[in-house]
Amino acid sequence: MSNPTQPRAGVIGLGMIGGGVAVSLARSGHPATAVYDVRPEAADGLDGVPPVAASPAAVASASDVVLLAVVNADQARSVLTGDDGVLGALTPGGVVVLLSTVALSAVRDLAHLCAEAGVTLLDAGVTGGDKAADNGLVTMVGGTDEGFEAARPVLEAFSKSVVHCGPLGAGMVTKLARNLTTYAIWSVVREAASLAAAGGVDPATFNSVLAEADDMTLLHLQLLAADYHLGEDKVAWADGLAQKDLAAAQELAAELGVEVGLADLARARIRKVYAGDLDTPMPEDDRERGRVMMDRVYGPGFNLFMTEETLESPSNQHTLDHLFPNVWARPHLTLRDRRLLTVGATAMLGRPDLLEVQLKGALSAGELTEDQLRELALQLHYYAGWGNGTHLMQTVEKIIGERRRAEARAAKQASE
Repeated sequence: MSNPTQPRAGVIGLGMIGGGVAVSLARSGHPATAVYDVRPEAADGLDGVPPVAASPAAVASASDVVLLAVVNADQARSVLTGDDGVLGALTPGGVVVLLSTVALSAVRDLAHLCAEAGVTLLDAGVTGGDKAADNGLVTMVGGTDEGFEAARPVLEAFSKSVVHCGPLGAGMVTKLARNLTTYAIWSVVREAASLAAAGGVDPATFNSVLAEADDMTLLHLQLLAADYHLGEDKVAWADGLAQKDLAAAQELAAELGVEVGLADLARARIRKVYAGDLDTPMPEDDRERGRVMMDRVYGPGFNLFMTEETLESPSNQHTLDHLFPNVWARPHLTLRDRRLLTVGATAMLGRPDLLEVQLKGALSAGELTEDQLRELALQLHYYAGWGNGTHLMQTVEKIIGERRRAEARAAKQASE
């Protein structure tokens, strides 16, 4: 690089994010040396931003740090490797900063392409896009320390805050997790507002109550960050209150005909929230991954049934090496979704022994509450046949009875 303390910056993609970044760079006294967009007029009206260059290569040849603010991974790949692409013109040792939100696998692929050209890729998810032109972005960066330090002057010139989240991919992981928080909160608020409106409370009134209440949105995350855990007695107490409140919300929703699917999920999972449990990533090895997923599906220690002796069976080998790591662990359907499908199919077989394994797993994983198990039995009475539904109902009641007796014994022992 020509000047490590003041690297030259180029911007490719002048939409809301890229255009705002270019304006913020100019405002900060670190204007982009060159910009590119497929629209020749894209820079018109952007204060302090130079006219659109002829190609991505023209931007790269005038830059030390190239900021990519394109729509998706395909566009990023094309800009990097296409005719007149960035990697054919950026000086080895240069840095490409990916501002687009893409899958983690795409980040790795693009980083490999950059590395082959002697260029460092940083993944930099951003939030606060509507404030990009006002130095209002929070920029979450993943990549090497060296690459981050080389790009830092540029990143700080257009951002409100820059956070180095870790190695390659960590910035994108942070952005995706942050987006999940946003979309989930919006969805919960929409669900809650629907329930309030159906019950005769207008959205404005509901909003005024939320605005006056204590904001507890980030409390759980703050406790996790501080490694603070409630004692088991307090977890049980808090879970009991949540079960009572969420059950009342479910009953009201059923009475009013309002869907509250997120409340249904929250009720089954809220104990894990209070306990401060976080899911851990699974191993890459299929067999080890299969063992971890088997325990997630059926409960801790279940995988120990798969001994060297039982694995002499090809069927058991396929179960452990393929079914659990490559089917149960696939995306798009949740573990709970797959459980419900499996319970429905198993109920049709009229096999209480197989149902018991699935339903105990559902309770152990916090996927279903006792009330939801009973509703499952009622539904399948009508679709799996009365006899099969009865088998399921009897299995549900057996499991609930065993669970409550175990809880009573534990409570008695705790009081002695």
